[in-house]
Amino acid sequence: MNSHEIDYHIFGEEMQYVEIELDPQEAVVAEAGSFMMMDTDLQMDTIFGDGSNQNKGVLGSLLSAGKRILTGEGLFMTSFLNISGNKRRVSFASPYPGKILAIDLSEKQGKFICQKDAFLCAAKGVSVGIEFSKRLGRGLFGGEGFIMQKLEGDGMAFVHAGGTLAKKELGPGEIIKVDTGCIVGFTKDVDYDVEFVGGIKNTLFGGEGLFFATLRGPGTVYVQSLPFSRLAKRVWASAPKGGGKDKGEGSILGGLGDILDGDNRF
Repeated sequence: MNSHEIDYHIFGEEMQYVEIELDPQEAVVAEAGSFMMMDTDLQMDTIFGDGSNQNKGVLGSLLSAGKRILTGEGLFMTSFLNISGNKRRVSFASPYPGKILAIDLSEKQGKFICQKDAFLCAAKGVSVGIEFSKRLGRGLFGGEGFIMQKLEGDGMAFVHAGGTLAKKELGPGEIIKVDTGCIVGFTKDVDYDVEFVGGIKNTLFGGEGLFFATLRGPGTVYVQSLPFSRLAKRVWASAPKGGGKDKGEGSILGGLGDILDGDNRF
């Protein structure tokens, strides 16, 4: 194997975390901010890119980091290396309520495509890059699903899905239509495109967006019920406005209450 062979266990229900067990000299790489806890004798190091091309010199590291910039991620990742002579553990937590999905890339023909913000951590040696779109419609209208990450290698990778996770096994030619933000990821043989919803009423009043993703089998598709963008919009819409004072959810006065109460700042 080119990637380190790691063991793991996923804990929790709504707010999960994954515990990675590392043998001596094994390492795992993770997105910044996902670290939860670790044993002693683990060497924590900030690396340029994903660490998969470090043996290719400075140019390999630059290419790895450049891919991350294109997907909207940071230049650096964090590596955790077991420098002891015994097994050690390190844990990484979900960023918001949902499920952690373990992907064995050796069972996925060495490649898995996922949303750009879904990646959590992986065995060192797994390459985290960008999946280029070859279709104009997908490139122009893909929205949340436009820029996809690809995970390549033969090790374990872990991605996060918001809310409830659905797994769909598609047969040859079988199609499923999904909100672009609800896609977690899919296997390499799945054909992915973006389709216009159509209809003037749907366009003006539907409230579900103008486009959805069409995924054609064969292959496996993972779908999430709560994309982070949807969660963030609901939180923002419910956040108190006007200096943080809340006149009560569902109040008839609404903004008028702010004016009557002397808070007329806009």
